[in-house]
Parts: sequence; structure tokens; C-alpha cells
Amino acid sequence: MTSTTGSTHPGGATGPGRTGHVLLCDELGRLSLRRLRPWHRVLARCAAARLDRELAAGTSPESSVTLAARAIQLTSMTFRRNLATSVQRILAAAGHPPAIMPSRAASIPPPRLPLNRPQISQLARPLARLAGSLTAPGPVPVQTVAMAIRLLADGTGPLYHPIPGDDLADLIEKLTR
Repeated sequence: MTSTTGSTHPGGATGPGRTGHVLLCDELGRLSLRRLRPWHRVLARCAAARLDRELAAGTSPESSVTLAARAIQLTSMTFRRNLATSVQRILAAAGHPPAIMPSRAASIPPPRLPLNRPQISQLARPLARLAGSLTAPGPVPVQTVAMAIRLLADGTGPLYHPIPGDDLADLIEKLTR
């Protein structure tokens, strides 16, 4: 997915009135440039859980303007840093604090959900690599970010409860490639 943001006025700074453009696939598979309107961003936030599931499953962000808007939100450096901070907080709560934890993360109380501490301890290094890959400069696949969100947000998932036959190690390995 390709996106650009900028002011609609020549020489204007980006800000609250900024516009953006995204490439979308039409029904014939051709790419076309489409303006990203503010309500597209609002719709993407309102439908975030559904859109994240679709993106995690591999749906192309170019298939709809709301998916493209959500993909832009997910792959922003701010969002990725916040997600990495959440991974670091889970590691710290499970007894594996990272070598350097951002001060903002240290000031937030640990999560109240029951963590699957043995599983997290066993996968501390891959989880730390995941946090590092989320904050690395450059592009990150939107599917990776969406899958990481689903992993952290699923309170019934393997980070929080032992699940027989889960493939958490494989999933984390896939996310850090």
C-alpha cells in the first residue's frame, strides 16, 4: 500500500487539515489514486477490531479505503512504538524486564490480566525481538503489526492462558522475520 500525506494548499504545513492519498485496487485489479478523507480515518478507528482481524488474516490494505486508512494508522511509528511498549510491559510483568525500558512504560502499572508467565518466560527473547522489530526504522508489514495487536489484545490467547497445542513460538517467529 502506498500512501502520501500533505496539505492541499501549496507550501502549507501538514496538520489537522491534512489530506492524504492511497492507492486502491479496483475490481479489475488496477491501482488508482484515491483521496483519504478525515471521515475515512474516523471510520478506521471505529471499526479497528474488525479491520485489524482482516489485515492480520492477510487482506490487502489496497482493497478498501478504510483498510488503507487503518493500515496507515497501524504502521505509523507512534503506533508501533506504543505496541512495542506494551510488549515490553508484558515482559516486565512476567519477570523479564528489557534492558532499557522507556520511562513512559515504567510509569504505567503492569497489566491486570493473568499472564501465562511460563510461556512468556520461555519466549522472552523472541518477544523482545518483536518489540525491537516494531520500533526499527523503515517499513513494517501491516499484517505483522495487525497480528501483534491481535496477540496482545486477545485476553483468552496464549499470552494470558495456557492453551494445549498452541503455536505461540511459531507465531512470534513469523512476526519477527
